[in-house]
Amino acid sequence: MKKIAILGSTGSIGVQTLSIVDEHSDLLCPVALAANSNVKLMEEQARKYRPSAVALYDEGSALDLKGRISDTPVKVLSGMEGLLEIAAYRDVQLTVAAMVGMAGIRPALAAVEAGKDLALANKESLVAAGHLITGAVKKAGVRLLPVDSEHSAIFQCLKGEEHSQIDKLIITASGGPFRGRKKEELKSIKIEDALKHPNWSMGPKVTIDSSTLANKGLEVMEAHWLFDIPYERIEAVVHPESIVHSMVQFVDGSVKAQLGIPDMRLPIQYALFYPDRLSLSGKRLDFPALKSLSFEEPDLEAFPALSLAFRAAMTGGSLPTVFNAANEEAVKLFLNGKIAYMQIPECIERAMTAHTVISDPSLDEIFAVEKETRALFQA
Repeated sequence: MKKIAILGSTGSIGVQTLSIVDEHSDLLCPVALAANSNVKLMEEQARKYRPSAVALYDEGSALDLKGRISDTPVKVLSGMEGLLEIAAYRDVQLTVAAMVGMAGIRPALAAVEAGKDLALANKESLVAAGHLITGAVKKAGVRLLPVDSEHSAIFQCLKGEEHSQIDKLIITASGGPFRGRKKEELKSIKIEDALKHPNWSMGPKVTIDSSTLANKGLEVMEAHWLFDIPYERIEAVVHPESIVHSMVQFVDGSVKAQLGIPDMRLPIQYALFYPDRLSLSGKRLDFPALKSLSFEEPDLEAFPALSLAFRAAMTGGSLPTVFNAANEEAVKLFLNGKIAYMQIPECIERAMTAHTVISDPSLDEIFAVEKETRALFQA
């Protein structure tokens, strides 16, 4: 029985992780759960799974939850201290880091430093603090297991291969709802149009990131840290069918690809049980029905967020933190109707230009840079 902790248990990845627990309840036991502020769903999860402890980042929500489940033996924690305790909870063998945002960085580090294997779905941990996370992983001798579908695909393709034989990583992007449109056509995009993803069901922020290709830039940064490959050897290609989740090209010219129905449960389950594969309910690929699989270069003129992400990545230091924070704030402004769609990358570029890069930032410096970047959008 593998004992796991889930950071972000009420979010999309957390809920799907628990659905896998339901399918394999004889093999997985969630002993510690954490989330931001969803009291109702956390109460349901606490009563169903009876973990030893739960935590809500929001103090008021945690107090509410404590009253609601006072008839159970479940311990209720709160704030960042609560998240850190859940991440490193006793007897836990693997921590699923699925919290959204910068708040997920410290708990991810805490899990690693406590000797827990880390199934990582928190982008910010590697985008902003990749040097710290990977350094801690090496020091602790634990496993860093990717949960994003693209990185899981690469991870699966690399099983049994030598790192020295990798030529390049090829990360696929659906292209979002505006694939094929030119820059002029994107100036009048409405919020409701940007929230209609053709293949995946995701939250508003991630859906907007998919439409601007900012998410692909963030994934390139993650891939760099996960697989220790220089940015010059990481390529992003548009693949509208979302069947090929990513590929690896080797020095002899051969290419391995991981294919599957778009279903986040597959990469989640692979991380939970690695190196084993277990049965998983759901649809299977019907190759005759596919007819064809297509690939194309991303249009960097229409979708400049991707080239900005590469610039931030290759500069390194604190600039990826600026890219991430500026993108989050710009997307927020767009969703609130404060700026136009094509102003999202303009806001990101202004923030990046205004920043003086710190080459090797500490965790405190990373959070300070994030705060300074967000402050630019409050003026």
